[in-house]
Amino acid sequence: MVSISEIARGTQGALGFLQRDRAAPLQFDNTMEACLRSFRVMVLAAPLFFLYLLLRYSQVTVAADETEIAIVEALRYVVDWLIYPVLFYEIARRRGLLDRYPRYIAALNWINLPEMIVLLVGESIASIMPINLAIVLQLGLQALFFYWFLTATRMILNVAWPTAIILMIVNWAPSIFVSFIVDRFLGVGALGT
Repeated sequence: MVSISEIARGTQGALGFLQRDRAAPLQFDNTMEACLRSFRVMVLAAPLFFLYLLLRYSQVTVAADETEIAIVEALRYVVDWLIYPVLFYEIARRRGLLDRYPRYIAALNWINLPEMIVLLVGESIASIMPINLAIVLQLGLQALFFYWFLTATRMILNVAWPTAIILMIVNWAPSIFVSFIVDRFLGVGALGT
């Protein structure tokens, strides 16, 4: 599993990107072993994702039963976690960025842990706010997550803003598409519909 010192180091590095700390990328080893090890964060973040799902599904209607929801959401979680590293590997190979690939993917994996905590807290607060304020909070959270991704991308890959924005789109578009498919499959609708 992941040690407490690894969690502390990974979280410190992940939070360093928000502060634009030049030492943040150095918290992540640039080896494939460290990159592969960082995928263990997926297991650490899973209980937080489960709590987020409990909150989300308490606010919507669903046509599917609990077993279907559990299976589909588990698949979504794994696909969401793995799709960008697979897509980016091909981009990195073609753009000459493979030398930075391990550190970059490890950093993004570690960023997921504090992001999941922020998401859970933010969505918990949004669930008790008036709808207009909740939307503003959710947009603010999304902006924070975009900034986090863009900052890490620019600092580790040393790319310009347009390239970082394109990579963000490559990261988020498949996730949005998968979310749309999952919601359609499970019959998710707003409460009262």
